[in-house]
Amino acid sequence: MTLYTDALQTLQRWQHSGWIRAVDLQFGRFVAQQQPVQPQLVLLAALVSQQLAVGNVCLPLARLKVASDWPAELAAELDTLQAIDWQPDGLLLGQGLQATLLVMDQQRVYLYRYWQHEMRVYQALLQRTAPVINDRGLLQQHLDQLFDATDQQPDWQQVAAALALRHSLAVISGGPGTGKTTTVTKILALYISQQLAQGITPRIKLAAPTGKAAARLSESISKAKQQLALPDTDSGLIPDQASTLHRLLGVRQGSIEFKHDVSNPLHLDLLLVDEASMVDLPMMSRLLQALPEQSRLILLGDRDQLASVEAGSVLGDICAWPGALHYSEACTEYLNQQCRLGADVRLMPAEQMPPAIADCLAMLRHSYRFSHDSGIGLLARAVNQGQPADVRELLSQPPADLDYKPLQEDSFQSAVQAVVEFHSSLLKQGGTDSAEAFLEQLPTLQLLCALREGPFGVSGLNQRVREGLVARGHVRGESPWYRGRPVMITRNDARLGLYNGDIGVAWPDENGQIKVWFPTSQGLRGLLPSRLPAHDTVYAMTVHKSQGSEFDHVYLLLPTEAQALLSRELLYTGITRAKGKLTLVAAEKTLLSATQQPIIRWGGLAERLWGPIR
Repeated sequence: MTLYTDALQTLQRWQHSGWIRAVDLQFGRFVAQQQPVQPQLVLLAALVSQQLAVGNVCLPLARLKVASDWPAELAAELDTLQAIDWQPDGLLLGQGLQATLLVMDQQRVYLYRYWQHEMRVYQALLQRTAPVINDRGLLQQHLDQLFDATDQQPDWQQVAAALALRHSLAVISGGPGTGKTTTVTKILALYISQQLAQGITPRIKLAAPTGKAAARLSESISKAKQQLALPDTDSGLIPDQASTLHRLLGVRQGSIEFKHDVSNPLHLDLLLVDEASMVDLPMMSRLLQALPEQSRLILLGDRDQLASVEAGSVLGDICAWPGALHYSEACTEYLNQQCRLGADVRLMPAEQMPPAIADCLAMLRHSYRFSHDSGIGLLARAVNQGQPADVRELLSQPPADLDYKPLQEDSFQSAVQAVVEFHSSLLKQGGTDSAEAFLEQLPTLQLLCALREGPFGVSGLNQRVREGLVARGHVRGESPWYRGRPVMITRNDARLGLYNGDIGVAWPDENGQIKVWFPTSQGLRGLLPSRLPAHDTVYAMTVHKSQGSEFDHVYLLLPTEAQALLSRELLYTGITRAKGKLTLVAAEKTLLSATQQPIIRWGGLAERLWGPIR
């Protein structure tokens, strides 16, 4: 019994020092109650649970040997754990053949539920990689009609479209301004023409991880349909209203499961999911389980953006091809023929037969938003490629659309002042006169930061902006609710139809009563503040929360010291939220450190799809 007591005391010390969470401690205690059990397994179980807090799906045993990844004080216990030859242990540690608390697979230890999610995602993706039958003649005719001649050879948008029609699964990744939404709208038109030619009227659904991303997808698809001038029949079958994944699957109050699952699949023939980088492993598992067997799935996103807040990096794992992306010989010949690629631009097949998932992937490579000399585009590329020297050189003489201010008190104040000025202009006489007009102008300027707390975090910056508006007379009294307060929902509430990421504004109704107004497909909807689920003021928002959004002018403010949270992906995501102007307020050492610090999420999905990745 002393050994178990020692193990639990070790866990209490870890939790007191902040190395594990309270829930990890409780899980370790639960494992200890399943005696007889190795005391070291109690420690291992708590560490596996703790990995979820930092986004990892599992704990590779090799990580226990990497001293730099762990606090020095854990060294003695880690030495003990990594020296053990772990073997299946009854109901506690298994190999996935039966339900156990932990699963050992390829020297990675999972909680059983997360191992199950990973295997379901892997198997469901693999099942969708087989080619489907198309009318190639009709497809080539419509490809010629939808894709005009371009200087970009090959036309990667056309390649992506042809590829997407060949499989039940299509994964399309591209940076900002590469035409992802335009491309996918053309794909939907191509798919509809194929289905109608067979006498089938397809059912298509659009979805995104957050309400904000869903609203933006709806707007983008609607605009793209108008620009393409499609036949009324085809255009009418392309939906222009997207929902959140939670709404699509059907939330069950008080449950992590959804109404639609393997026994009650979704009623659709094709599903398009935008901002797929934000979808975590459990959500992707549940989504794939709810898809009808014969349906098609298109995942759209940017593989270089931040991964999901919760565990996993599904889009990054799917797109984790080693080296250059090449297709199988059959797929390459199909693309060369359908896209009419001449001998000088023909795609080359892989030297060896690639994994099946490769034929389902497309990479959009040309940005139509940023010119070759755009500071935003050049900075995003330098950060994404991990080139600190290029970042430093670019910031020394920034182009017109990029403004760099070393983090000092005056530059910090100027960033806050710019936001105060902007909101003041919307609220003063002659500014916006309605909640609708306010929300239309809100994406003009946005302050982004890396942290939630502290002077350089959301809470401190929001307070400073409010104080600035108080000084200008736009905010009176102590009430938290006043005209022009922008808010973001941070917790889903299916009953109200409000979801994490939805943005609204406090504004008086016709009777002068303050309500919070949110855009819907039927116009604005006003709710009393007392009815809102958890929410934040969003004069400033974190880079994580900004995913799925774009702003004309972004102020990106980073803290003084490099931190684990400041990664290459976070910096890249923050930079690429800006469409026209980026003002970067940060210490140079923070920027250079973040550029060299990519996020590494531990899991087995990439290796299952691609084989060992070096």
